[in-house]
Amino acid sequence: MTAPSNPPSPLPLPPVSEPFRLPFHYGALHQIGVDWLVAPGPVRELLAKHHPDLTAASFEDGRALVSVDYQLYFAQYAFGGGVTQEIEFNVVAFPSGTEGRLPRLSYAQYAQGWDQTKLLGIARVHVVCDNPFAIRAGRELYAEPKYPGRFEVDLPSLNGPAGETWSVRCAAAAIGADGTLEQDLGPLVGLTAELDGLVPAVANSAPVTGYGTDLEGRLLAGPMNVYQPYRWYDLAAPAHAGRARLAVHAPESDLGRDVLALVGDATAAAGAWSYQSPPVAAHNRPYYVPTALRP
Repeated sequence: MTAPSNPPSPLPLPPVSEPFRLPFHYGALHQIGVDWLVAPGPVRELLAKHHPDLTAASFEDGRALVSVDYQLYFAQYAFGGGVTQEIEFNVVAFPSGTEGRLPRLSYAQYAQGWDQTKLLGIARVHVVCDNPFAIRAGRELYAEPKYPGRFEVDLPSLNGPAGETWSVRCAAAAIGADGTLEQDLGPLVGLTAELDGLVPAVANSAPVTGYGTDLEGRLLAGPMNVYQPYRWYDLAAPAHAGRARLAVHAPESDLGRDVLALVGDATAAAGAWSYQSPPVAAHNRPYYVPTALRP
């Protein structure tokens, strides 16, 4: 085989604007995601609108895959610490023209990390975030369609009641003139995953490739390393049909409209996946110290 006479020139790296530094290091990460296998037609239309250089992945019966995932993460900066929450609505996709490099996978195989090409990534369609600094970073560095919101959550925690139920409520918000998050503008979506009693599979999913399309129409790919395995829950059995639920509270919003167009009201989730950073320290229970005055 002869090499092409005019091989493509190497692409430059996207710029990193001040004051950001890459890679971005997470101090702790807690994450829940839910996947739905859906009809491919509406997914292709949405991708053509937001990411024209991506093609939707195809799984069982030709269905496409969309996901909603929530993240709570901590980061340490030179000026101190910051806590961020966000929720993403994604389509699993790959760069058009790379079909020949992809393995043929079922959804369960993909969810457990069998695609070692990492071409199957998440095409971000909506990202709602409660940290103005993170909103700016996502837009400028990764071309994420990121906008402000607020969250109320109930999560599995070593510092809370035992259980594996996640409940996330997301509301719209605005960024004020002083750069801080302002008042709630009404509920957007809610995500619930009742995973109690289920036995998860260890999923070697990372690095997760996140795709974005910048204002000039250029496709960006940003891998995210997660340093321990995910836990994946198979929800395909009819008995698990109600364990994961997605509620749309603002059907007139861009996010609500797209979620309803792709997932609808009654589509059962195919699976869920979670990750929680292990604790790094524990402040133990106190005990009484006897003294001479108080035996």
